Amino acid sequence: MCGMTGVWCSVQKDRLESITRTMTTTIQHRGPDDSGVWVDDSIGLGLGHRRLSILDLSLAGHQPMHSSCDHYVIVFYGEIYNHLDLRNQLSVDSQQRQWKGHSDTETLLNAIEIWGLESTLKRCEGMFALAVWDRTKSILMLARDRLGEKPLYYGWQGEGVNTAFLFGSELKALRKHPSFK
Repeated sequence: MCGMTGVWCSVQKDRLESITRTMTTTIQHRGPDDSGVWVDDSIGLGLGHRRLSILDLSLAGHQPMHSSCDHYVIVFYGEIYNHLDLRNQLSVDSQQRQWKGHSDTETLLNAIEIWGLESTLKRCEGMFALAVWDRTKSILMLARDRLGEKPLYYGWQGEGVNTAFLFGSELKALRKHPSFK
């Protein structure tokens, strides 16, 4: 099943990793095989992921996942049905791309790196939700499949300096943030 969480805030940076872990632990039933948290205190962003290993059982599918150029960090859940076709096209477009594993997350992240998010999403067939942080442009992008089969809850919570943007695959993960009302 898998699941993801995230928080972007201007304060509580010293507690950001703890808050992100708490939010992610709340959805551990969605992914008993692995979990991961990535935090950048300097910008106040935390991403969390719970994994149910299906396509790639190795550690090469661990998330949050970083792109090979280190410009992007992604948390993703769902399935890209045509990821092998996309992978073949990427190998042609990027000339001998080196793959670390066999996950659709790695395929998706490489596609975003080569084609951009919008073009990648147009090519994807599947059910999914994702969050991608563009480290070079400081842009957080959230997306889900065209039919919205995989849930993605998001919104602003708190007031003034305590404002936080929260997102996740389940509402109960957002409730664990101290600013949630």
